[in-house]
Amino acid sequence: MSENLDPAVAARLKRNDDGLFAAVVQERATGAVLMMAWMDDEALARTLATRKATYYSRSRQQYWVKGETSGHTQYVHEVRLDCDGDTVLLVVDQAGAACHTGTHTCFDADVLLAEPTGE
Repeated sequence: MSENLDPAVAARLKRNDDGLFAAVVQERATGAVLMMAWMDDEALARTLATRKATYYSRSRQQYWVKGETSGHTQYVHEVRLDCDGDTVLLVVDQAGAACHTGTHTCFDADVLLAEPTGE
């Protein structure tokens, strides 16, 4: 499957040396940040065409659709490009765990700074 990204969108993207940019995923219902993954032009084009979150795996060097094997799918409601063009925000409905560890979000394990409680 090969999709073509709108040239106007492609021109605004700033990619790293591997041709990738960050994709931050936010849950539509709660506003929680679920995960971060990598995309390239093809992954973004596929996501825009199908509303299925599609990413690029650096370790496997291949595309993957979130939930294709696990069933933990992401239906994409919005895709936004940040002001610098180096990150996209996907606003999704998440079915099941977003994190590969089986948790709902990848950002619930290690809190490095939080508001103090009871003070």
